[in-house]
Amino acid sequence: MTSETNRIVFGMVAGVVTDVGPKKETHAPVVDARIDLYGPSDTALRGPSDHLAGSAHTDANGYYAIEGLRPGYYWASCEAFTPKGERVQVEEGATTRVNFQLDVGLRLTCLIPNGTAGGHSEVERCTAVEAGTPIRLRADYNRKLKNPTVIRFGTNQGVLAAMPDCPDEIVLLTTGGNGSIELSVNIAEANSPSITARSSFILIPAQARPVNGQIGVTLQRSASIPTPDLGLWAAIRAHEKAISFGGIGKGPGGLRGYQGFIEQVLCGDPGRMAVPVDACERHPGVDLLKEKSALAKQLPMHGMAAYELLKTATEIFLLWNCGVALRATDALQNPITTAEEESARTGIPVGQVMSTLTNFLGTNRLPYIERVVGTAFPGYVSSNSVFCTNVLTPRADCVCLIELIWSYWHEEAMLVQSINAVSRRFQNVRSLSDRDPLAHVTIDPLRPLNNLLWGYVQDEQNRLTVNRRGAEYDHEYGITLRGKAMQAMRPADSRSKFLEGFHNLLHMCTVFYKEDNDTTVIADGFPLLNALKEVHLLLAQGAHNQFGDLPWAARVEMLVQQWLLARPEMRDFLQSRPMVPYTEAWMPQVDTMKTLQGWSDVTVTHFHDLATFGEQILLSIRYGDWIDLNDENHAKNWARYWRPEIQGYIHAYRTATGIDLTNPDTVDYNMPAVHLQKRLAMQRSR
Repeated sequence: MTSETNRIVFGMVAGVVTDVGPKKETHAPVVDARIDLYGPSDTALRGPSDHLAGSAHTDANGYYAIEGLRPGYYWASCEAFTPKGERVQVEEGATTRVNFQLDVGLRLTCLIPNGTAGGHSEVERCTAVEAGTPIRLRADYNRKLKNPTVIRFGTNQGVLAAMPDCPDEIVLLTTGGNGSIELSVNIAEANSPSITARSSFILIPAQARPVNGQIGVTLQRSASIPTPDLGLWAAIRAHEKAISFGGIGKGPGGLRGYQGFIEQVLCGDPGRMAVPVDACERHPGVDLLKEKSALAKQLPMHGMAAYELLKTATEIFLLWNCGVALRATDALQNPITTAEEESARTGIPVGQVMSTLTNFLGTNRLPYIERVVGTAFPGYVSSNSVFCTNVLTPRADCVCLIELIWSYWHEEAMLVQSINAVSRRFQNVRSLSDRDPLAHVTIDPLRPLNNLLWGYVQDEQNRLTVNRRGAEYDHEYGITLRGKAMQAMRPADSRSKFLEGFHNLLHMCTVFYKEDNDTTVIADGFPLLNALKEVHLLLAQGAHNQFGDLPWAARVEMLVQQWLLARPEMRDFLQSRPMVPYTEAWMPQVDTMKTLQGWSDVTVTHFHDLATFGEQILLSIRYGDWIDLNDENHAKNWARYWRPEIQGYIHAYRTATGIDLTNPDTVDYNMPAVHLQKRLAMQRSR
């Protein structure tokens, strides 16, 4: 048997995959297209068989090769863009040539105004164009492709500006350009096959034109030059709204966000929700939610089924909404952001903002993540399973925008302690004080909350402890919790310089805003840029060990806690001041609990602002590619874009801790927990 195998002379199949278009007018290589070879068979195959003999991906020239094939008949298939298949016969020691020609027909068309009303003329390759002339770039290709595609334009000079409602077109602004301009358009499928078409022309200096008429002089703020990271910041803001607890919307009971999502799963029809679509394509479908929901509703109202459904739905909610993407609506068709709101922030049309994000992501991976992967894992092999070696591709390509500081500030707001007090009362455990403030709280078995609280209490062994969260707060930010429940910590790695760097950055922002508002001064952005680099490095140093899972687990648990506190039964038992405006339904119950227990009298609203504003600010610093930037305009744009969040954070920090970060004399670097303890002691001494 062995000698017979040794006598076999294997063959191979090789070829190129090109885009020739319906009119056979282009011959661009198709990069990263997968070729599958099925067989062998004794007779000619008419399609794919059950046995996959080998696979290969095309290189930068569209070439592929599959070696070590036994003689026989095979079927070769290419699934990229316009799927093709072909019968193949492999002979001993021979190379069988199989080329695939796809009917995409990608072509880059360049148009310039021709002087007529709305008219344009096509720019031929290597033509001279006067600098300052806007050039309209258009991607022409076969519109009947099988899979979703993404179009990206590229240039070595000028600025690309998106055209609203025209994803296949973009405008190139050539003001200030000179010399040769190289243009490209790339079309790619979600699973990575791509085609690139190119063009080029020459920019010549603009002719001098006489100035006439009345000339006036006014003082204005220094101009803001758009930078590629504007799209990332817009995605972070949209993400923060998408994963918020919610409020008034179009969901069941007029709700949106997490609250509306959970009400739809538990009380409505999950099939009515729209699953988000983005490049990651790793979202659990609606079928899983429908299956879990139906199972929980069939079981008796005892046991853990209802709580397990709530917990699973919470994780799916985060999976649907935590990625780097700009979405107009959530799963319940509630608007997340508006074009007017985003344009007011950036000063550019929302279509250009979305195009900026697409160009910033490049291959759907953040530049910072690309830098880390390329430096720490050169030549890595991707993997989609936690059981395999190599780099986990989903965590590199599909970053979940969750920051642990959100959990820290909600913990300081006494969110976790409030639900813990309720769960202790549910278990008939008296508080440590002489008089139990929750003695009147009795949740009857006819209320739905009764069974959900049972599941919550039974699941305690699977939740994070306060000490585990405290250790991770110290690892990532160098801040800890203080209280009776916290044990003495012996951290192995603490970010002791983070608070100093972060508060220094916030202080420098206030200095920059004063200079930026003064029209007689050009504000200096370099001190901001250096401070951003410092905080970026400190955040990166803390992104290890539990960083990938603990923030996720803490967010899931706290969202569930917020939902339990927002239930009507809780509102009945923990009456709050009805005239106080709150943004989310769980907040009044926490403030009431703080009053009953004698905790801090600072309203939960300020802690919530610290959590949401702090998360957005740190996400923009963590995932920006700050370490490679030397242009102050990036820092200026960052400070201007996040000004509402930065100033809101500074105000909320002063209200909660009593520390003013705008103090020109000194910047406070003490942990927030120290100030909160002092304020609580002063409150109780009155």
